[in-house]
Amino acid sequence: MNILDQLRRMTTVVADTGDIEAIRKYRPTDATTNPSLILKAAHIETYKPLIEEAVQYGKKKASASDEHVKWTLDRLAVNFGREILSIIPGRVSTEVDARLSFDTKGTVGRVRELMALYDEIGVDRERILIKIASTWEGIEAAGQLEKEGIHCNLTLLFSFVQAVACAEAGVTLISPFVGRILDWHKKNTGVTEFPPSEDPGVKSVTRIYHYYKRHQIPTVVMGASFRNAEQILELAGCDLLTISPQLMQALEKDEGNISRKLDPRQSADRGEAKVHMDEKTFRWQLNEDAMATEKLAEGIRGFASDTEKLEKYVADVCKNC
Repeated sequence: MNILDQLRRMTTVVADTGDIEAIRKYRPTDATTNPSLILKAAHIETYKPLIEEAVQYGKKKASASDEHVKWTLDRLAVNFGREILSIIPGRVSTEVDARLSFDTKGTVGRVRELMALYDEIGVDRERILIKIASTWEGIEAAGQLEKEGIHCNLTLLFSFVQAVACAEAGVTLISPFVGRILDWHKKNTGVTEFPPSEDPGVKSVTRIYHYYKRHQIPTVVMGASFRNAEQILELAGCDLLTISPQLMQALEKDEGNISRKLDPRQSADRGEAKVHMDEKTFRWQLNEDAMATEKLAEGIRGFASDTEKLEKYVADVCKNC
């Protein structure tokens, strides 16, 4: 049995891609997308019909010309989500505009619009996760949305303080970014190599996992943003792991044996005491964590930039429709 199949026995494997054909090939349970992934996929000829339909929908829906692109983008995200759900048995994550990361009210409103689009095409809400950046405002928005029955995936999560706040808000799932944590430590500590068990990203997810399990917190942990297969295998047993097609291919080709590294039975001894997170504490502790502060800001800027590129691409298509 190859390593990917072994991993599936202890962890739910999620595809980190907007490439529908890659999802079809590797058969993940769930999938996750973001503007960066949809931007890449939008340039693939196979997906042209999804774009054309979204453009026509936006044209019909918009009451003013400047709304055309917004409606087209939202419909495009939903179109990709629908296509992915036709292949996988589980859930797909759809990202809300990163430029709303510090706007609780704006995030809630935009998410309701996205969910209305999914409702319109008959997609079960239980199969959708809405991705929101793990700012205080984003976490507050997610808490409100969860009470409405809209499930959220809190992304760009780099610290324990963010994970605690997400748990207290009752969010469905968090996505701690393993690889980006490692990137920061390599750049800022002068250490270029870490043993897998000492990888800072791996240690961060391990800490969060055991805290959640010790205190029976229902929020699901999905490790994300992997740089190598060793990081993935060091988190075998995590609730979910979202993996790029390239790394899934490497795991599928490897016939070695793996062991479970994360097990809730270990959490009573390894999990920390329960803590409470209010806004003041959250902002101060996040501020004191240079890595988390920098990577959160960088991640939001990156997703916002790719959203703007996608907007430009869609606007060019709209001009010619």
